[in-house]
Amino acid sequence: MVSITETQKIGVGLTSFGLFFLLFGVLLYFDSVLLAFGNVLFLAGLAIIIGLRRTASFFFQKQKLRGSTFFLGGIALVLFRWPVIGMAVESYGFVLLFRSFFPVVFGFLSSLMNIPYFNVGNMSSMV
Repeated sequence: MVSITETQKIGVGLTSFGLFFLLFGVLLYFDSVLLAFGNVLFLAGLAIIIGLRRTASFFFQKQKLRGSTFFLGGIALVLFRWPVIGMAVESYGFVLLFRSFFPVVFGFLSSLMNIPYFNVGNMSSMV
């Protein structure tokens, strides 16, 4: 089992609040203050979870520089009160940055379908 430190728990909380504020900012018609606050919390939480050095090395790898530029540029646009354009640019950068993680996430989500009571396709056998 993976042990998590108290500092990393704080980072998970900050990241969760960041994602909440991002979602809430989008639901409230791209409220720039909520989106900016969510971006700051998300990046702070990410830096606390994996550390400042590893965060910087992740964002500034040569092959991920284009995605980092779009992602951080989108955050800057949101901070400069261009929320719709900023979120579009940030989303494109997010996809470029984390596209190598998508197969892992989809594999995990497909493994959830093998858990009883989550398997929607096999509901007739439960009745």
